[in-house]
Amino acid sequence: MLTSITISTMILTLGQTQAESFSAYAPVVLLALMAILFGVGNLFLTTIIGPGRQGKVKGMVYESGMNPIGTAKRRFNVRFYIVAMTFLVFDVEIVFLYPWAAVFPSLGGDQGSQYSLLFLGRMLFFILTSVIAFVYAWRKGVFRYD
Repeated sequence: MLTSITISTMILTLGQTQAESFSAYAPVVLLALMAILFGVGNLFLTTIIGPGRQGKVKGMVYESGMNPIGTAKRRFNVRFYIVAMTFLVFDVEIVFLYPWAAVFPSLGGDQGSQYSLLFLGRMLFFILTSVIAFVYAWRKGVFRYD
């Protein structure tokens, strides 16, 4: 049978463990809060401080100091979008590759050869699939603007 002291000790220990695990997320929550406040603050200050006068010249479209020719609703070739999407795919690959490259030298530890070879193999597989995707896109003519 559990006594009230044992139960209260268990509850106190559980509360401390939860508080410690939540305190690890405090920097992430603080960063998210700062980002939200920065965005909302910029929108709010722009409406207060920004210029409010409207006119014919201010409402006109600006294209590098030249008067616009034609409409802005011109259709673009779909290849521009495909190249942009391909760039995003390889950009995200670099985002995943950088942290791995930063941590890889510290995998040496006691069982370094075992874990480092495992993670090296996984990353080489990741890079190989990306290279195959790049070659496939190249052969399909994604990067040609003919």
